[in-house]
Amino acid sequence: MSIPSAPRPIADFLAGRRIVVAGVSRSGQAAANAIFRHLRRCGYQAIPVNPNAAELEGVPSYPDLASVPGPVDGVIVATHPSAGGAIVAAAAARGIHRVWFHRSFGAGSVSPEALEACRAHAIEPIVGGCPLMYCQPVDPFHRFFRWWLRLRRRIPG
Repeated sequence: MSIPSAPRPIADFLAGRRIVVAGVSRSGQAAANAIFRHLRRCGYQAIPVNPNAAELEGVPSYPDLASVPGPVDGVIVATHPSAGGAIVAAAAARGIHRVWFHRSFGAGSVSPEALEACRAHAIEPIVGGCPLMYCQPVDPFHRFFRWWLRLRRRIPG
């Protein structure tokens, strides 16, 4: 469940229930893993994508977005920035227009090429932050981080 005060793009993204998380790692230590686990605890059908694993965190994983069966409501990109453009193109090919680029410090998962791919496919991405700042329950660190990133205009609204 999302926070009622979430900015419109984030509330719209989190209204979808079937969300792909690109970048879930086999080690379990990546930010994508924390996002994946938290979405599942919040009642979302989170789907991991990793080209090197058939199963992650006890659920089937897919090598790419094109391989994920069934409808997908949104994609969280928590990968190296170089992968973002291809993920956006795959999302557009499937008719997915909700894309969220994870970023806490630095560039995160976004790249100029990925943003250009979004523009080319009329996708309004969310750039920055992460769902852990909005999906209940929000831990104190992510609550503070949401406030801090909003002050610096690094996330919507």
